[in-house]
Parts: sequence; structure tokens; C-alpha cells
Amino acid sequence: MPQLSSIMLVDDDTTTNFLNETLIKRLGIAQHLHVAENGAEALQTLHQTCVPPSNSCPNLILLDMKMPIMSGIEFLEAYAQLPLARQQSIVIVMLTTSMLPSDMERVQQLPVAGVLNKPLTKEKLQAVVAEHFGEVSAS
Repeated sequence: MPQLSSIMLVDDDTTTNFLNETLIKRLGIAQHLHVAENGAEALQTLHQTCVPPSNSCPNLILLDMKMPIMSGIEFLEAYAQLPLARQQSIVIVMLTTSMLPSDMERVQQLPVAGVLNKPLTKEKLQAVVAEHFGEVSAS
């Protein structure tokens, strides 16, 4: 499996963040791992790590949909306002338990590479990495 320079987890649930962080570290797929508890923290992290661009700027963002302060959809709306070059270098995958047609319709209009049902698993993560960053080695 290719190793990414950086992944950012965005979820208000600390248990979910802990489990996803443990999975990512166990698979060894990222040199840097950022955790934000809402969309506002995630945007702040992007401004800190991606201006100017650096290795700690996330290649992949795993984004929860329902969060206080700034939801995943609100984050994507703000993210869509960033310079296009910065957007193209980051893959965003929405992680959610909500499959409401209205939520899915809105997400499809925003800069998101895909939507996955929670929980994140080894297989789901490997599939995302393979699709967007190259082949996954069997392990």
C-alpha cells in the first residue's frame, strides 16, 4: 500500500477518531496524521499545513457529515472557496451514518471524492487509497 504524506480525520466523536487513528497507524499508510473535531478546526489545520504547501498538508481527508460548530457539508462549502490548485491536491471522503437522500444530494454537489458508511474498516480504507493513490498490496 502506498504511504501518503498526511491524512486528516475530521469527526466530533473522540472514540471514532481514536479507532480510525489506530487503524491508519496500524496500516502504516501516513507519515503525518491530523485530527480535527469539527469543520472549523479542519479548515484551520489546512491553513496551517498547506500555506505554503508542505508534506504535512493532507493528501486525504476523512470527513464526518454531522458535527457541531461546522458540519462536514459546511466544511465542504468553505473548502470549495479555496484556490482550485489546493483543492485538486486533496482527496476528501465523507464518512457518515446518514444516508438521507437530501444529504447525499447536497454532498454530490460539493468537492468530495466519495461517501462511505461508518465505521471505517481496513478494506474501505485500502479501497480509497487504491482508487485515489495507487495499488494496494495484499496484507
